[in-house]
Amino acid sequence: MMLYFVLFFSVLMIQRLVELYIARSNEKWMKERGAKEYGQSHYKLMVIIHIAFFISLLIEGGIFHSGVNHYWPLLLGGFILTQLGRIWSIASLGKYWNTKIIVLPEAQVVAKGPYKYLKHPNYLIVTLEFLIVPILFQAYWTLIIFALLNQFILSIRIPLEEHALKEETEYGKVHLNTKGWIPLFKKEK
Repeated sequence: MMLYFVLFFSVLMIQRLVELYIARSNEKWMKERGAKEYGQSHYKLMVIIHIAFFISLLIEGGIFHSGVNHYWPLLLGGFILTQLGRIWSIASLGKYWNTKIIVLPEAQVVAKGPYKYLKHPNYLIVTLEFLIVPILFQAYWTLIIFALLNQFILSIRIPLEEHALKEETEYGKVHLNTKGWIPLFKKEK
């Protein structure tokens, strides 16, 4: 089953590298059109948390591999659903999707795809990944530590992103009644 971890981890790393390439390309496109970047100081911390998550997963789930969770088919199914949601989110935002907070002033606000139902579906997806992936490989320290760190960084990032979008676009009006990043919450303040 160690091979399963290696394959899964490799696919995850390739996916993240492709996303970084897309984000970099989108950043260039947006900044050429006058986009503004917000939250640079917290972004470094977010990157560190995500890199540390993968290192922790590699150590706990890979090197100290204690096997795959008995419910792995269900967990793998949940992971695949999150990836479909991730693709849907990225495709819906198109050139506006990024890992950074980059806002093109006066741009048309996206309210299609998952953004029709949630303000920040990608944050929900990342939160679910930070739960599902460690449980899949029984990396419970990774689960506890990074589920908490992820919520901490999102508590900084989401208000910054909301502020930037409201300041530069019609985001506040377009998403007045859209649920927050967790479907149970009506909206962020």
